[in-house]
Amino acid sequence: MDCAKAGRLIRTLRLERGLTQAELAEVLCVSPKTVSKWENGKGYPDISLLPALSDSLGVAPGTLLLGELCANDVVGGNMKKTKYAVCPACGSITLTTGEAEITCCGRKLAALVPKKADAGEKLTVEPVENEWYITSAHAMTKEDYISFVAFQTGDRVQLIKQYPEWDLQVRIERRGHGMLLWHSAKEGLLYQLI
Repeated sequence: MDCAKAGRLIRTLRLERGLTQAELAEVLCVSPKTVSKWENGKGYPDISLLPALSDSLGVAPGTLLLGELCANDVVGGNMKKTKYAVCPACGSITLTTGEAEITCCGRKLAALVPKKADAGEKLTVEPVENEWYITSAHAMTKEDYISFVAFQTGDRVQLIKQYPEWDLQVRIERRGHGMLLWHSAKEGLLYQLI
């Protein structure tokens, strides 16, 4: 851990928030001299202060430990690079087109790696007027159900949440070719091209 790097980051973030050293110190119940010591690289905040310090500065505790903000690579708005994460506790779905540290229900979530569906796993896709009509024979039980279906093209993602004990029947506007993705607890994130 580099105290000088961390100190520069703390100072930069404090100034971005419009806080004085005294104001930050008051929030953290430390002296302004302590904040000055951190910012000058002559010490590091006690580990017990990291949650409150990161909240006050609007960054993750891990960012403070690294001592630098990591910028996302610009992908030109290409939605084909979207990453999906699903919380195993509550089922929340999170999408990102860049690198992100995602947490939910106290857990750090990793981006799911899509697997190409084999013939027996594929969803049934039929053109109906100007839509794709998507169905599946997947058992939609509480223990294992398809939690969402997404149609992803270069400029957008359309996501439809699904629920246990509902038959999977989804209509998605036909907008050319793209990737159809879906997730279940047992099979993970699957995809097929349409």
